Amino acid sequence: MKEYQRDIAIATKSATQAERNEAQEQIDYKNELARKAIHLASILIPIIYFHITKELALMLLVPMFLGFFTVDLAKMFVKPVAELYYKHFGAMLRPHELDATQRNFNGATYVTLSAVLVVWLFPKMIAIAAFAILILADTAAALVGRKIGKIKIGAKTLEGSIAFFLFALLVVFVTPKLNPAVGLAIAISATIAELYPIKLGNWSIDDNLSIPLVGATAGLVCYMLFIPHELALLN
Repeated sequence: MKEYQRDIAIATKSATQAERNEAQEQIDYKNELARKAIHLASILIPIIYFHITKELALMLLVPMFLGFFTVDLAKMFVKPVAELYYKHFGAMLRPHELDATQRNFNGATYVTLSAVLVVWLFPKMIAIAAFAILILADTAAALVGRKIGKIKIGAKTLEGSIAFFLFALLVVFVTPKLNPAVGLAIAISATIAELYPIKLGNWSIDDNLSIPLVGATAGLVCYMLFIPHELALLN
């Protein structure tokens, strides 16, 4: 009985700590809207990719990622760059992105990296669906969770996760050539990845990476196990 009570206390403490960490990461809702508006602009990536080849997409995406990556490195090690960067974008950055004592990359770097990875590693329609989920469903989850979220699930809210799942379903069901059952698996997997951050030791994988990669991996595995003959239809 004592061990059970101790386990409950530990779980409660961990959940409370997660909620505190999430609260500390919040920014003003107006700035959250601005941040997500920029995030939404990335929907052009899957839209454009739908009309071009994988090779051309990577030729466009890799330099884009390297540009954001270079700026991130510069702000970490070059003071004038950091001052200029924080002056113009500081209001939209989360506290961990403002912490000069840590070497944190910003969301744009992770978004473009995830775009490169899903385009490179996965069939075209799976990549489009997984990345579009990141842009649309993650934005919906953040805004709904911040505005009306009441029921906590760790550091997230039930309302935000429902919004994420609904938008993820919308994405997979309008993605051409994508098997509906596999699309459902992608939506569920991506929702779980958004709800429960993946950790490697003390490092939490940024959800701009984990959401599309987990969703796309689930989709590819489903195709390979159950309907491998349809894989050729996805490119």
